[in-house]
Amino acid sequence: MGLKDTVLPQIPNFEAYTPGLAVDEIRDKYGLADVIKLASNENPLGTSPVVQRALTRNADMAFRYAQAGTPKLNAAIAKKIGVPEQCVVTGNGSDEIIDLLVRVKARPGVDNIIAFDPCFSVYKLQAKLCGVEFRQTKLNSDFSFDWDALLKLADENTALCFVTTPDNPSGYAPRVEELETLAKRLPEQCLLVIDEAYMDFVEDQDAYSLLSRREEFPNIAFLRTFSKMYGLAGMRLGYGVLPEWLADYCLRVKLPFSVNILAEIAGIAALSDTTFVEETMRVVTTGREYLTEQLKKMGFVVWPSKANFLLVDMPADAPFGAKEFVEKMLRCGIILRPLGSYNLPRSLRITIGNERENNVFIETAREILAHG
Repeated sequence: MGLKDTVLPQIPNFEAYTPGLAVDEIRDKYGLADVIKLASNENPLGTSPVVQRALTRNADMAFRYAQAGTPKLNAAIAKKIGVPEQCVVTGNGSDEIIDLLVRVKARPGVDNIIAFDPCFSVYKLQAKLCGVEFRQTKLNSDFSFDWDALLKLADENTALCFVTTPDNPSGYAPRVEELETLAKRLPEQCLLVIDEAYMDFVEDQDAYSLLSRREEFPNIAFLRTFSKMYGLAGMRLGYGVLPEWLADYCLRVKLPFSVNILAEIAGIAALSDTTFVEETMRVVTTGREYLTEQLKKMGFVVWPSKANFLLVDMPADAPFGAKEFVEKMLRCGIILRPLGSYNLPRSLRITIGNERENNVFIETAREILAHG
């Protein structure tokens, strides 16, 4: 038996996560001076000036390890959202928390994990890597959640149930009453993991998130990120609000220093900059309304969204499909996200940009649809 033959049998069958295209990649490929990226749901305003100053002031600390467990950041998060510090676990993006939950809560070869289809690909990737069965059921045709179908997947060995809200790629968000009912109907041993990466963009959060009522639901874990609203996608910083016993277990096995010292500094600074958050919310809300109106005028089907992106279907009379449309936009220096990997071949996802980016996108889209 050779070295290669000792690799876990599931690894050769893995389909790697496909990230959005990078700005430099498209700039170099097509020889463009200006590229607009509306594909990865990043903050339309970039990074907070407060964060930038904090990073500049502390750049000479890059040689230091962060304090184990990032207690200062945990305290800042706990204070901001009103939860005990002992329930907060920070990670290298919320992806790390997902990985920890699968490894800690689900037994390989015994347990299963349930989710909707489509869903965030990391749920499935980590389940497969850890040797845990991953079960999925389709969303409704309008991208709402079929709770009965999801619950039919659960049994006495269901360890985790992942629900994303607002969902990606649709931006759909169920109301708290539905989440509350789901939490009560799941098997006793099942942890409901509510991924709220885009919840910061929801105006009335108490109507759509149970986080403020977490003490009523000991079987719920919440995931949030600094990548979207706080503009720190490149710093890789996320966190989970977990039942205290589960947070303790995750911290015991979590890789040391996965949150670097500058990411911790950036996170604390980002939480303090309420002006940046308010302006981001204004730009996203205004941009979402503008893009929805203009795209509908061009014949696109625009699905309702509470996130910082829109799911749209190509116009019925368009002379080409979503994939070709995205390629034509790339040649004009605008990066969008085709959704063939979600089994939505006539759909694309558009991140809400700033005012200039949104205007350029709409003008270019009109030109392409009119003249190809």
